[in-house]
Amino acid sequence: MFDGLLMLGQGIGFFLNPESLFNVVWATLLGLAIGLLPGLTATMGVALMVTVTYKMAPEQAILTLVCVYLGAIYGGSRTAILLNIPGTPAAAATTLDGYPLARQGKAGLAMGLSTTSSTLGTLVGIFFLAVIAPVLAEAAMRFGSYEFFWLALFGVIISGQMTGSDTPIKGYIAGILGLLAAMVGMESLHAYQRFTFGIPQLGAGIDLIPAMVGAFGLAEILSTMKRRNDARIVSVNDRVIPRLKEIFQHWRTIIRSGLIGTFVGIIPGVGEDVGSWTSYAAAKRFSKNPEAFGHGSQEGLIAAETGDNAVVSAAMIPTLTLALPGSAAAAVLIAAMYLHGIRPGPMLMIENPAFLYKVIAMLLLATFANLIFGLSLTKLFIKILSVPRERLMAVIAVLCVVGSFAVTQRMFDVYVMLGFGIVGFLLREMKYPMAPLVLGIVLGDLLDINLRRGLSLSNGDVMPFLTRPISAVLCMIVVITILMSIPAIGNRVTAAFRKLTGFTRSVVKP
Repeated sequence: MFDGLLMLGQGIGFFLNPESLFNVVWATLLGLAIGLLPGLTATMGVALMVTVTYKMAPEQAILTLVCVYLGAIYGGSRTAILLNIPGTPAAAATTLDGYPLARQGKAGLAMGLSTTSSTLGTLVGIFFLAVIAPVLAEAAMRFGSYEFFWLALFGVIISGQMTGSDTPIKGYIAGILGLLAAMVGMESLHAYQRFTFGIPQLGAGIDLIPAMVGAFGLAEILSTMKRRNDARIVSVNDRVIPRLKEIFQHWRTIIRSGLIGTFVGIIPGVGEDVGSWTSYAAAKRFSKNPEAFGHGSQEGLIAAETGDNAVVSAAMIPTLTLALPGSAAAAVLIAAMYLHGIRPGPMLMIENPAFLYKVIAMLLLATFANLIFGLSLTKLFIKILSVPRERLMAVIAVLCVVGSFAVTQRMFDVYVMLGFGIVGFLLREMKYPMAPLVLGIVLGDLLDINLRRGLSLSNGDVMPFLTRPISAVLCMIVVITILMSIPAIGNRVTAAFRKLTGFTRSVVKP
């Protein structure tokens, strides 16, 4: 306990310098702008920023990405309140009560409540990150090649839960496509080139950054070009900073939503939108005034914003200790960590134990930056909504090309970005998610190496994959996850869960 507090203090002190604070300021502001603009997601923002941070020191790069991530999730509530359009999927539940409050002339108060409740929700998740992550990392120290194989396979399997639709098979297909892309190039054990089709540039494999930029950036540009948005902006003329009474009269809702968001964040692959909806449903069930929900309830707004932001920091628990993403944006963060020489997973607490507490310090700095900017610059941020989307997408297109080329200065990487962008656009049109595709590329090498290494250690015997205690547990989890994705089984379990928690379809659909 004392060692943890000492390392946390050292982590905070590590970032109390002009360079770090400057990165916190501009990255948080950029994240807020990304979240504010409908069509730009937190995952896309983090993916594009990976190219900008490539030459930074590892800690500064991850600090920048964390600030963009947290800022974008928070910023999505601005358009949800003002336009009834969630800037990010995580802010969808915020529209139910945020927009009615804005229509009642309380847009400033609604954004102030969302800002403070977002801060409190993130702090709850940070607390559990500091408490649970070291314990989980210590337990994960017993992992070997057999266990790492199942862990990587589980990471691909949970991609079915990242779809946001009722067809997990699409998530599995996208994850498998990512695995296939990861198999391209020279394999590590015997230096044999696979699936290069005589193209010399593919001998080194598919670089993660152009693939990620194409799948999230260019594909989003092509998708956005098909959409139009003529919603009217609601003006903000009332007070923005809420009174303490308006916050703490809902302290039970804040604690409940923070705990729900934390639990959702710990489960790999679920995401902020689930935390937001579940917290909203629980708040409505236990509220003394459930009839006010959907008509401008401050309690409903606070529950939704507390829940989704608690997921962000709690998602770092599986991300750092097991290298399994707690959300789609966390999958991109894992890729960024690998690019900067940081290996998330069970070995993190041995190779770089201080990094966990540096991440906690990053989250704290990003949280307080969101609080300050959210309360002081609300009316200024509203002007960003007037930027024509055509001009914005043109700038992002340039960033996609420059970012892909700048990493290795190969024109081939630009072609990779274009290819993944076109494939990503076609998959989006068919309602396939992009996060599993990137996750499959990230985890493909881990799965491949540990499968073949485990078979080499056991002389081709597959039984150690099934009989070792931790491997057996992970195997059961994988099987259960697959069974849960089968409609006949998953629907029954989901219906029982909704009946128990009050999370009904009449609640979750705006």
